[in-house]
Amino acid sequence: MFQSLTNNLERAFKVLKGQGHISEINVAETLKEIRKALLDADVSYKIAKELTDTMKKEALGKNVLTAVSPGQLMVKIVHDELVRLMGSEHAELNLKTPLCVILMSGLQGSGKTTHSAKLAHFLKTKRTKKVLLVAADVYRPAAIEQLKVLGNQIDVEVFSEEGNKNPVDLAKKGVNHAKTMGHNVVIIDTAGRLAIDEQMMDEIANIKKAVNPHETLFVVDSMTGQDAVNTAKAFHDKLDYDGVILTKLDGDTRGGAALTIRYVIQKPIKFIGLGEKINDLDIFYPDRMADRILGMGDIVGFVEKAQEQFDEAESRKLQKKIAKNQFDFNDFIEQIQQIKKMGNVKNLIGMLPGMGKLTKDMDIDENSFKHVEAMIHSMTPYERANPQIINGMRRKRIANGSGTSIQQVNQLLKQFEGTQKMMRKMITSGKRMPNFK
Repeated sequence: MFQSLTNNLERAFKVLKGQGHISEINVAETLKEIRKALLDADVSYKIAKELTDTMKKEALGKNVLTAVSPGQLMVKIVHDELVRLMGSEHAELNLKTPLCVILMSGLQGSGKTTHSAKLAHFLKTKRTKKVLLVAADVYRPAAIEQLKVLGNQIDVEVFSEEGNKNPVDLAKKGVNHAKTMGHNVVIIDTAGRLAIDEQMMDEIANIKKAVNPHETLFVVDSMTGQDAVNTAKAFHDKLDYDGVILTKLDGDTRGGAALTIRYVIQKPIKFIGLGEKINDLDIFYPDRMADRILGMGDIVGFVEKAQEQFDEAESRKLQKKIAKNQFDFNDFIEQIQQIKKMGNVKNLIGMLPGMGKLTKDMDIDENSFKHVEAMIHSMTPYERANPQIINGMRRKRIANGSGTSIQQVNQLLKQFEGTQKMMRKMITSGKRMPNFK
């Protein structure tokens, strides 16, 4: 995520490395590199110049403390300006009403239907809401069926009406159905087009007028560069929406233009899509995003994801097994499954300070553990519970059964033995060993 911007900013800060004080000359050189980094990330020249002008004013107006180097001071200034650019504080959805109606808007291909389901899953699991999805995209082939499939995956009802080609009528009937069935939230998935056109804009404006939503969200593909800002502005002029969902932030994207939406439109980014899984939707925190852009990671976000899977009783049970040297492959694969539930693995690693740079060229995804899982599943129950009995003949059988090599099985067993020792050392030294439920 924004790896190119992160790398370019790191190069910019090196200009001040080893400098004993802030001067107009070294600040100008650093800001020139920062402006170039922002432009390369697809931030418009006007915004990049405004930001760097503010940074210059801040830098030259401060005295560097003896405990803070000029480079550290500039990182702080850039961090603060990035946070300001992206909105300073995170914005919550308005869920205080008995029935919250959320209208989804955006171009075709932005991920609107998928993120309608992702948002429904988020509100159901994280906010304990009874959600209804309304399939009001009557133009795109299989759009209604797609929403039904996603709704079935997350056990959320999808309202549709076969043969009804009137999206305004569908939206109104969907809201009435939600009132009758006691839902807390209605999410209306509307039609998109490949480009902005007057008919689409009039149609969604009519839907908004008919259902009077509490939240109108604009879904935008972060990979579309400056077009993302232009599209956001066109939709805002027509709809006056309440917030933005940025999608595809896990892709190979410069993304700078998308992050300037808040600055240009003055509407908050409320959520970000970070992967293809239904739970790959996160609340957008400007300060945390600034941390990640500057290579500082997002420890708070990582801990929050871990805590969602944390189980105190299971943790104590696991600690006892580790202390008695009884941690086996059954426990090992259970931990792998729970880590996968936390979300996209590469994104998780990127939340750790300094790790994003190390993994930028690595192919890490939800399939990262598939060979390990295959090898463990090829073991007999007795072998999983007693790894020490796995001899040469057993290793050969496990390799054949999992489609791997004997060398890979040997490597797994060696790594598992190291994991056992590390965990036992943590327990015996009195450190707490977290577990995921």
